[in-house]
Amino acid sequence: MRIIVLAGGLSPERDVSLSSGAGICKTLRENGHKAFLLDIYFGLPYDPEKLEEVFDLPGAGLEIAEGIKTTMPDLEALKLSRPDQSDCSFGPNVIELCRMADITFMALHGSIGENGKIQATFDVLGIRYTGPNSLGCSLSMNKLVAKQIFKMSGVPTPRGTSLTKLTKDTPLDALGYYLPLVIKPCSSGSSIGVYIVHTEEEYKEAIRRSFDEDGQDEVVIEPYIKGREYACGVLRGKALPLVEIIPKDGFFDYENKYQDGGAREICPPVSLDADTQKAMQQAGEQAFEALRMDVYARADFIVDETDGRFYCLEVNGLPGMTPASLLPKAAAAAGLDYGSLCEQIIEESIRARY
Repeated sequence: MRIIVLAGGLSPERDVSLSSGAGICKTLRENGHKAFLLDIYFGLPYDPEKLEEVFDLPGAGLEIAEGIKTTMPDLEALKLSRPDQSDCSFGPNVIELCRMADITFMALHGSIGENGKIQATFDVLGIRYTGPNSLGCSLSMNKLVAKQIFKMSGVPTPRGTSLTKLTKDTPLDALGYYLPLVIKPCSSGSSIGVYIVHTEEEYKEAIRRSFDEDGQDEVVIEPYIKGREYACGVLRGKALPLVEIIPKDGFFDYENKYQDGGAREICPPVSLDADTQKAMQQAGEQAFEALRMDVYARADFIVDETDGRFYCLEVNGLPGMTPASLLPKAAAAAGLDYGSLCEQIIEESIRARY
């Protein structure tokens, strides 16, 4: 097959996306496909009359993946470096190459790829793509909407509310929430912009930073739950083995997620009994279905250390596919190597929609 692996973009998770895309592109080429790694924002300046050649280029576009840095990319500097200075989300020849491909493998992360807008655009243009549909992506990306759907569907989840720029100065007691709390963006990923606050001063600073520095339009407030973290990959609607995440220090933030030694990951976990693991997997499948998702996703859970109850924190529509990512580890525990996982994602995407 001719496959465009779409990655990058103007997202804080840009480096992670490019790393995921590089891994996917390499394994697809090893499997005999004509795959090419393409940055959705910068595209590929190329003679429009010769785009057919792109799928046979020896470098396969892999030179754009430079690894994951400890700090997030400077998005303003990236904007300034784009030659055409266009404000379009799609760079040169992106739409054309995706239309020429048999399928586009979505390796995008963060709001640029997980809020459903790219998927909806592709639906309108008749471009075939991998991963969840546009509705599932849009519902799961908004953490407050997802939380409301979980509650209606019986998926255990922490209570929560949100603040906007107009309501950000609302006192905590008026909200009915008490410290400690978790403050996080309503629509983001990779634990970017997440704050755990224990004092009134920390709370006010986290809210200020969320809106003034991180540029958020809406943030979610949840009670802080101290406990062990788990990830439940879902493929074809069925849960994969759970992965327990033990961060080196603090919580499973951006640095701990993607840097060597940032966290230990145990799959399957040894800290949960078989019945609890099964119940959590069923909740992961239930969350996947409630959000109208298809193909694959990853549900994140926490187990409260005080009473042993577990809660679904969120569902990621396009979970990481880097060497350090959780979904490939869960798939491997189920007997599915990285290359086979990529093939199954393609096959299930075609079966589900095309």
